[in-house]
Amino acid sequence: MKCRYKMEIAYDGSRYLGWQRLGNEDKTIQGKIEGVLSKYLDRSIEIDGSGRTDAGVHARCQIASFEADEEIDIKKLLKYFVKYLPEDIQLMQVSKERNDFHARYSVKSKIYSYSIDNNYYNDIFKRKYQWHLEKNLDINKVRRASEVFIGRHDFTAFTTVKSKTKSMVRNVNDLEISYDKGIIEIRIEAVGFLHNMVRKIVGVLVEAGLGNITVEEVKRILEEKDRAAIAYMAPAHGLFLEKVNY
Repeated sequence: MKCRYKMEIAYDGSRYLGWQRLGNEDKTIQGKIEGVLSKYLDRSIEIDGSGRTDAGVHARCQIASFEADEEIDIKKLLKYFVKYLPEDIQLMQVSKERNDFHARYSVKSKIYSYSIDNNYYNDIFKRKYQWHLEKNLDINKVRRASEVFIGRHDFTAFTTVKSKTKSMVRNVNDLEISYDKGIIEIRIEAVGFLHNMVRKIVGVLVEAGLGNITVEEVKRILEEKDRAAIAYMAPAHGLFLEKVNY
């Protein structure tokens, strides 16, 4: 009897080429997990992730699913993963799901967060997980610019995808900006994300916070799908996949 399983995974993406398996490349999160799972079940197993994260991006709760031919002892599986996974990848939970569950296609929304250290001195112990910007950002300008992105929009300007057939329309449910002691946290929830979408949005919010562009210019970039107007995208190391909702 076929059984479907859901995996909750956390990882530090610093030394990996991203989530997606790349041929025989062993430097991906998916590749590492599939290797351990296949060894445990003594056959080749492929897992499906809720989505891809790029090289250097982290996850506090990535979701994956897979199908097995038999009932799995979850406690034994978790112990096996603790023993054989590298220390920067953790399988936090495994659960048996309905046969129609799919980590990618069953998603209702995802939440990403981005952390910026806006203090003059860089925190050396958090430098791998925050983008350090010593130039002072106007948090009020950042918040006003963030409101532009809420709702249903064509995000052509905010992705590196060049497909002429794939829809660039996405619905952003919420975009929150918090500030405490020089640390800016950007939290964004959407039904789905385009490749590099969050990092490009953060890049534009930083430009707004620095006073380099106005809210009206942010609106124009979005409406006119003007990729050339985006100076840069935020580096990968400040980005976390926080939660996947089903």
